[in-house]
Amino acid sequence: MPFDITYYTTPLLEIILIWVMLNYLLKFFWGTRAMDVVFGLLAFLFLFVLADKLHLPIIRRLMLHVVNIAAIVVFIIFQPEIRLALSRIRFHGKKFFIDTQEQFVEQLAASIYQLSERQIGALVVLENKDSFDEYLSFSSVKINATFSEELLETIFEPSSPLHDGAVILRGDILAYARVVLPLAHDTTQLSRSMGTRHRAALGASQRSDALIITVSEENGSVSLSRDGLLTRGVKIDRFKAVLRSILSPKEHKRKPLFSWIWKR
Repeated sequence: MPFDITYYTTPLLEIILIWVMLNYLLKFFWGTRAMDVVFGLLAFLFLFVLADKLHLPIIRRLMLHVVNIAAIVVFIIFQPEIRLALSRIRFHGKKFFIDTQEQFVEQLAASIYQLSERQIGALVVLENKDSFDEYLSFSSVKINATFSEELLETIFEPSSPLHDGAVILRGDILAYARVVLPLAHDTTQLSRSMGTRHRAALGASQRSDALIITVSEENGSVSLSRDGLLTRGVKIDRFKAVLRSILSPKEHKRKPLFSWIWKR
């Protein structure tokens, strides 16, 4: 019987490809609102494989239908996150790599502090696990575009019909504009010079895990609100540091499985 190398290499190649895909999936969605759904799908897939190996046809068919339906639902609900994940894959020479958030951090910081310099008021929500869909109304405008400095600055121009209300960012996707946020009832943290934007930023931070950025149109001061606390007068270096910590809060503490694959 002739030696067939593909008999050994094909399963190995399949295992490596599964490892790479699973690692990227966990690496991207770890710490996001989609992570629970990803774990649920993986659990159903495990039950499907187990039922197949144990020859349980009814359970196998049931799990197959559940996985198929769930996959469609996930693609619909998490379309912005999935598009963002795909956009981060690049091919460079012979190596795949995942872009960091640094470009987004630099662009957002440049845009916010350009608005600050011009004393143009702004209210930006960097959404985390808690969705802001409940605050969408008939006045909210769906944008669903990749973030850019020009886009954000154009929205908050005083002459723009979208400048009132908040902008919702989901990753580097500018999802909505002109969103009305809930106002804080306890305003002891706010000074008299702070208006509705700061009160809305504080109120939203009390009801979610988002980071809310406020630019004062009175003096151009940049404030950050999170977990019900408002910090005013944030300088650009501190601003970037906070953004980096928010975008990758557990980068060094909770690495996904098979993270060694991505080391160069």
